Amino acid sequence: MTIEPQVPLPPLRETVRTHGLQASKALGQNFLFDEQLLDRIAAIPGDLGGVTVFEVGPGPGGLTRALLRAGAKVIAVERDDRCLPLLGELGEAFPGQLTVIADDAMAVDVNALTGGVPYHIVANLPYNVGTALFTRWLEPAAWPPRWLSLTLMFQLEVAERIVAPVGSDAYGRLAVLAQWRSTAKIAMKVHRSAFTPPPKVMSAIVHVTPADQPEGVNPKLLSKLTEKGFGQRRKMLRQSLKGVEGAVAAADALGIEPTRRAETVSVAEWVALARKLGA
Repeated sequence: MTIEPQVPLPPLRETVRTHGLQASKALGQNFLFDEQLLDRIAAIPGDLGGVTVFEVGPGPGGLTRALLRAGAKVIAVERDDRCLPLLGELGEAFPGQLTVIADDAMAVDVNALTGGVPYHIVANLPYNVGTALFTRWLEPAAWPPRWLSLTLMFQLEVAERIVAPVGSDAYGRLAVLAQWRSTAKIAMKVHRSAFTPPPKVMSAIVHVTPADQPEGVNPKLLSKLTEKGFGQRRKMLRQSLKGVEGAVAAADALGIEPTRRAETVSVAEWVALARKLGA
């Protein structure tokens, strides 16, 4: 499904130049102008015709254009007032498809903004808040969540941490939170040269879909355990988990030796430990 704008739009690079807009380092902005690449990103969640999509930090609206062309109803949160006129032009070109909220994504309630309907989250996340937003979306008490999928741009290093297997150098808290009740994969790598200005590192698109949640596990407790365990990853569990009452004894009862380190504990073992402590 492809929807053409009702008002002709010049190429994004030309629009940005006309408005005199430059990427803000303070806001972690890097612009993507390649429309074919943006269309490929917008296609990752599947058919978006008539589907609600939440986008964080659309900037000048490159990915937003692709989502609108794909037929999505986009709710975009943008804190950079300089970008609002460009997004307003997009709203006029795709009437009824785009709602722009001038706010900080860390301060908004996505479920409230989307009116209770299921939605996808698709975003070229600002590097300075990307991980914080991601962990928030992974931690709701109610599961499955309202979101149907997460399609998110990260630095490649962060993306590899999200999909890392146990025992690897990249394995840590992000991997456990992303994998214990979700399926996470790297859908696409994006070269630094695709951005303006080019960042110093490579990027990747991570695609996450909800899976069945193991029974008897408190998400907040699992989050606390992994925060403590991986917060001191060079220390043995008997030291790093001391801040969680009963955790060391529970690990020992499960056969998880307290001399192990957090990066050797599998996702299933972290889940078992959270279940044991919450029983």
